[in-house]
Formats: sequence, C-alpha cells, structure tokens
Amino acid sequence: MKRIHALIIKSFIGPFVATFFISIFLLLMQFLWKYIDDMVGKGLEISIIAELLLYASAGLVPMALPLSVLLSSLMTFGNLGENYELIALKSAGISLQRIMFPLIIIVIIISIGAFYFSNNIMPYTNLKFGSLLYDVRHQKPEIDIKEGVFYNGIDGYSIKIAKKNKKNNLLYNLMIYDHSKRNGNLTVTIADSGTMKISNDKKYLILTLFKGHTYSEIKEEKKKRRHNTFPHRRDNFDEQKIVFELIGYGMERTDENLFKNNYQMLNVKQLEFTEDSLSGTLDKSKREFSNNLLRINYFKKENKKKYTKPDTILQLENEIKNTIILNIDSVFEIFSYRNKEKSIEMALNYARSSKSYISSTKSLLEGKNRWINKHKIEWHRKFTLSFACFILFFIGAPLGAIIRKGGLGMPVVISVLFFILYYVISITGEKNVKADVIPAFYGMWLSAFIVFPLGIFLTYKATTDSVILNIDTYFEFFKKLLHLNNKSDVTT
Repeated sequence: MKRIHALIIKSFIGPFVATFFISIFLLLMQFLWKYIDDMVGKGLEISIIAELLLYASAGLVPMALPLSVLLSSLMTFGNLGENYELIALKSAGISLQRIMFPLIIIVIIISIGAFYFSNNIMPYTNLKFGSLLYDVRHQKPEIDIKEGVFYNGIDGYSIKIAKKNKKNNLLYNLMIYDHSKRNGNLTVTIADSGTMKISNDKKYLILTLFKGHTYSEIKEEKKKRRHNTFPHRRDNFDEQKIVFELIGYGMERTDENLFKNNYQMLNVKQLEFTEDSLSGTLDKSKREFSNNLLRINYFKKENKKKYTKPDTILQLENEIKNTIILNIDSVFEIFSYRNKEKSIEMALNYARSSKSYISSTKSLLEGKNRWINKHKIEWHRKFTLSFACFILFFIGAPLGAIIRKGGLGMPVVISVLFFILYYVISITGEKNVKADVIPAFYGMWLSAFIVFPLGIFLTYKATTDSVILNIDTYFEFFKKLLHLNNKSDVTT
C-alpha cells in the first residue's frame, strides 16, 4: 500500500508544481498588461522591476494555488483512469477514498500552509508592493524632448528644439522659456545648438548651449502703462551651461509606515483589533448623530445651558408626553397672516437643515460601514483561501476519475470552467458584502456553500463508478422516457 501511495503522491506533486508556476506566470502577464503604462518610459532599474514582480507574484497566490490544486488533482486521477491503473486498484478491493487518502493529507498540509501564507507573508508583501507601486506611479517619465514640441516636464521651464542628431547627440535651434519665478515668461534663451546630459545620480540635467543669446525683461515699479519704458537685457554667449534640478525623476522610496494601516497589510489579530475599534467609532457616531438631531432640531427652542447632557432629552420627552395635547391647527389659526407666513418659512428652514444634516451624516456613516466591511472581507479571506484548496481538490479528483482523461487537454478546460464558476460566485458575494447587502460571513463563504456539496456529489458518483459525463447515458435516459410515454399513449 505504501508503494501505491508513493505512486499517487509522485503523480500529483509534478503536475501541482508545474501548474502552480504556470498559473503564476499567466496571472503575472495579466498584471503587466494592467500596470504597463505605469512602468514604461520611466527608466526603472531591473532590480526595481524584479522586486515589483516578486511582490506582485505573492499577491497572485490566492488565485494560482486553488487553480493548481484543482488542475493537478484532475490530471492525476485522469491519468490513472486513462491508463487503467484506477480500475486495477479498484478491482484489487481498494476504494477511491483509500486511493485519495495520501493526497487528502497533502492537500490539508497545503491548506494549512496557505493560511500561514495569507496571514503572515501576504500582509508583508502587500505592504512592500503597495509602497513600491506608489513610488513607481509617482516617478516622472524619462526626459524625452521631441522635435518641434514644447517639453514641460521640468518644473518652471519649457524647452523646444527644432531637430535632433542621433549620431552626435546634438540639438539644433533650442528655445528655453524660464518661468521658474512664477512671474510669466520674462527670460528666454535661444541657441543655435547644444547638448544634453543627465548627471550620474540623475538629480540634474546639464544643458550645454552654443552661440546664442538670453533675453530678460526687467520688471518696473507699478505705474501707468503709458509711462512704462519696458527695460530689458540681452546677453550674448558662445557657450553656456544651464543646470536644471530634476525633482521626481530619481527613484525615491516612500516611508512604508504610511501604508501599514491598510486592511490588506494586516493579519488576523490586527484585523480583529482594527475592526473592533472601527465598530466602536461607528456606534459612537450613531449615538452622537441621534443626540444632536434631537437636541439641535427637535428641541431647538429649549434652553441650551439647561439641557447640556443627552440624559435630559429623555426628561424632556417625558415632560412632553405628560403635557396637555393641543390641537396644532387651532393654535395656528390664531396667528395673523404675517405670523403664519413666518412660522411656515421657519419650519421649512428647520426641515431643510435637518434633511441636509441627515443626508450628510448618512453618507458619512455608510462610508465608515463600508470600511468596516472591507476589514471583515479581508479577515474571512484568510480562511477561504485554505478552504478553497480543500474544496477544489474534491472537485478535481473525482472528476478525473470520472472523465478518465489525462494531460493538458480536457482537464484544463474543465478545471478552468469550474474555477471560473467558483471565482464568479466569490466575487459576487464579495461585492454584495461591500454594498452591505448581505453579512460578510455569508458573502465570503457563498462559493464554499455552493461548490462543496457539488464536490461531495462528484465524490459519490466517482465512488459508485457513475458515468455522468457520457452523452450516451443521457440519450438512453431520454429514449426510455419517450418509450414509456409512447406506451402510456397506446394504453389510453
């Protein structure tokens, strides 16, 4: 039996490792397609790109790991069924559950490792990835001055060149507008040719100009326009160097402490603590809203000094209940027309202000509640990743035993279809939780509630050697059904 278990484990490990890295690679290509605009043309070093891809790969494990478990288990049992090894084992009196037992142990170990990864490693990699991606996005592109177009990438300057010679790196007919002092284009430099060079530390741009002149306007004291003399100065030069400070072009790393409080950067204990704190803040905001609404709007004409505590609101309510009930309409009719108009206008103003206060507070409370839901989603995600590996194994293993096809043909198609089903259900549940339609528990475990019974059903069918994927079986069923219907018509 040990040899059989060793054979099954060996048949599983190879496809599992291969499909895991293939899935990571394919998902990483999708990541590059999504963020390619943020990285191209910024002169990033290879080490920075490699670091970014490494952290991004860690974030793709929650999708790649369940898919690889599903695909490898389906391929393993599909190969055993295709080579009639599964039939030989069953004929020897070994049940399917006994054959699956060593892989169940391995999948349990993988699930425990997946929880450890999502709880301890992913918060760290998400923190590194988030801060690095922020720095990459905010880094300015490399300096690329095109012919005949003003380049405004350097703060305070506009540069235009007529032509570039790629062989000797010479620039012709340069025009530089200096508006670094925020007083307009008071200084203009024109040169016949020049060269451009960036310092080794990428902090400065050195522009060497040949045969040109600089035109500068001199600001006069404020006086009437007809008395202005418009003084200016013109400096000619044969060679001149201009040094521009490049701000935002070098790769500057942001302090990671600015991102560490995000829900994606927290483990289970930190999420529980943060969620409890946010829930307490939300409850406090709701109580303050209720008290303020009563004190400022309902009891607007009461003495504010006398009723400074929320407990007095209850006393006022009891006093109102014990007072004589008056007919408001009859009291209103006593007023003069002018007083009626004033009272109605005042009541409308009170109602509008209350409505505005309620609307703004509602959006604020809903935003806080959505933020709490995101923490709840992340907390449940730590566990759903582990359970997904376990569930999808009980989808792939019996399916492989039923279809009896190995390789990368049919197993890949079926695995992708089941994984898309699982993923769509998961995303649907997560969106409903974010919209506060359903609680976080039901939304995040919705896919497990639906797919797990399917895994039990497939395991039962594989154990009883049912051919649920054979089209002829369904044709025979409908033929028998039609035959019975014909017999009933004849008898009648």
